[in-house]
Amino acid sequence: MRTRLFTAMCCLVLAISAFSQQVSTMPRIIDPKVKSLQVAPVNNLYLPPIYVMGSDNVLNVNFDYLDYDVHYLRYSVTHCNANWQPSTLVQSEYVSGFNEADITDYAQSNSTFVHYYNYNFTLPNADMQLLKSGNYLLSVYEQDDPEKVLFITRFSVCENVVGVHVEATSRTDVDYNGSHQQVSIVVEGKQGQIADPYNELTAVVTQNSRTDNEVYLTRPLMVSSGQITYDHNPALIFPAGNEYRRIETVNLHSLNMGVERIQYFEPYYHATLRIDQPRAQSPYLYDQTQHGHFTIRNAESDYSATESDYVVTHFSLASDQLTGGHLYLQGAFTQGLPASSCLMHYDAQSSTYTCDMLLKQGAYNYQYLWVPDGTSVGQTALVEGDKYQTSNEYLVKIYDRPSGERYDRLIGYGINFGGK
Repeated sequence: MRTRLFTAMCCLVLAISAFSQQVSTMPRIIDPKVKSLQVAPVNNLYLPPIYVMGSDNVLNVNFDYLDYDVHYLRYSVTHCNANWQPSTLVQSEYVSGFNEADITDYAQSNSTFVHYYNYNFTLPNADMQLLKSGNYLLSVYEQDDPEKVLFITRFSVCENVVGVHVEATSRTDVDYNGSHQQVSIVVEGKQGQIADPYNELTAVVTQNSRTDNEVYLTRPLMVSSGQITYDHNPALIFPAGNEYRRIETVNLHSLNMGVERIQYFEPYYHATLRIDQPRAQSPYLYDQTQHGHFTIRNAESDYSATESDYVVTHFSLASDQLTGGHLYLQGAFTQGLPASSCLMHYDAQSSTYTCDMLLKQGAYNYQYLWVPDGTSVGQTALVEGDKYQTSNEYLVKIYDRPSGERYDRLIGYGINFGGK
């Protein structure tokens, strides 16, 4: 009863706060013992965490908690508007039953030097049905201490009642086959389905699942019979970036992709990666990546979820010292982590930037982002380069709030992999 009351009060406070000020709803891992968090459709872990209402393709939530002892955990959700601020809906309007459920699917690690418990559950499920489309925050916390939140992450629920067609081209309004890519969007639906497209729609564009350079559009370029077009907008021009770098630590008894050596120093395995080189001045080289995602895998086991060990992974980049900002590692594995854990530190003696991270065995995509002082948007140009040929993942979500409605409905989404 106490935890249910606490959950209800938290959601109420978030909703009231939305009226007076913006609250931080960025994904964040609060307890450093939480590792390898993934939220994705069960049939494709490389797709964004969007559940289409009425479909069988539910979302899978998987993570580890590093400890010898099991922790009994619980979760709840908070409905949000397009800008990820809590909506004014009350819990009973967007969740059936009580807005909390226990995580009952967990298993202890086996044959690993690092001891952990692997937790897994799906959304929606028999305990928690989601009644409204839109954005949701997922909070996971201790059963006996609901004030101890381990992490907060994001997912979306979509009605899928309009078609969303996304194109990306290197022939942009600022250059032609240069360093940028331009996105265009066409929303298709029945004529009259959206009463006032110029005032009730919000389009959100995301590049490679990054949250730092998301674009929000509140007005389309034009509306015609059954079509709503977003195009020739400076906000839809993105730096092209470069293909993600790749490493693998799937086998701890032989060298893997991008790994120079693997050693064991109690209590951890250590993987020293080959020294990366800046690519800004290098020609474009195609490499099939997963647009920043990662896969947990132990090549020597059939049970990767519980038999993959954790490895201190040593990243390094050869570079002169850069001034006027900070250099960070970026990939899906860094989402929600404190910025300090992804920060590259300069070593003057070796003329390299370095960062050490405890990562579970698997295959990882990553890149280096430069964040100038006074800004929060990472730049690829300085280290990775911006190559027009790069294959990027552009996700577009379309939200609708008709006059008099109290929340933003997610009515459709589309994805484009391209830019060439």
